Amino acid sequence: MNMSFYNAAVGAQQQQNRMNVQANNISNVNTFGFKAKKVSFQQLMYGNIQGTDNEQISRGSGAQMVKATTDFSAGSYAPTGNDLDFAINGSGFFALYHPISGEITYTRDGSFTLSQFMVPAPVEEEDGEQAAAEEQEESAEPEMIPEWRLTDGAGRCVLDSRGNFIRLADPNESTVNMDIGIFDYTIYDGLQNTDSGRFLPTDKNGDLYWGTGVLKRGFLEISNVDLGLEMTKVIEAQRAYSYALKMVQTSDEIENTINGLRG
Repeated sequence: MNMSFYNAAVGAQQQQNRMNVQANNISNVNTFGFKAKKVSFQQLMYGNIQGTDNEQISRGSGAQMVKATTDFSAGSYAPTGNDLDFAINGSGFFALYHPISGEITYTRDGSFTLSQFMVPAPVEEEDGEQAAAEEQEESAEPEMIPEWRLTDGAGRCVLDSRGNFIRLADPNESTVNMDIGIFDYTIYDGLQNTDSGRFLPTDKNGDLYWGTGVLKRGFLEISNVDLGLEMTKVIEAQRAYSYALKMVQTSDEIENTINGLRG
């Protein structure tokens, strides 16, 4: 079959993938801390390989979407007046610890809240026979007391500059100063996207260090999505998709015409 048919089919499929990225950017235009993605294309490998009976078989044609890189440029800041809302002016991320899986992820979304956790009560140090008797009662369940921690609202705990939980004895003390940690990586390329605008580091990102950004309380970072630019990219993808389908239709008409001449 005419190679233009395959070129157009691949092109239509890749433009659909591009549209998915643009749609995700547009849908998160109002998501705090969201970072837009940029699509990169490259041509497929051209040439032929030798097949059965010395037949030349095409190795690839057209173009494909290689990756969607994340734009980590900072967005603007919106004042909220909420004591539990934070933004980072400059580079860096907030660190979130998942208490069940132990996974640590990073985000620019500082819309935090206070969540209650039940933790074992601290044990006072005792000596003598009383301490020995308590050691024998290993099967007894420890006393649980409530503890308030700063979280992202989904149960992930915000870490301070030393990697510890941010604890409050009273939820009404939300106005106290909090040592919220700001962390950063030298290389951003390779950070894996997870849900809720969080990022998971890989070996490619290098070592973790303290970020140079400044904490802004009562503010949230707005998404860095440029809606006008995204709409332009959507129109480009729509036009390219339409032209690719027309090429498929034209290639099919050519094949039908040639097959009709054989009779």
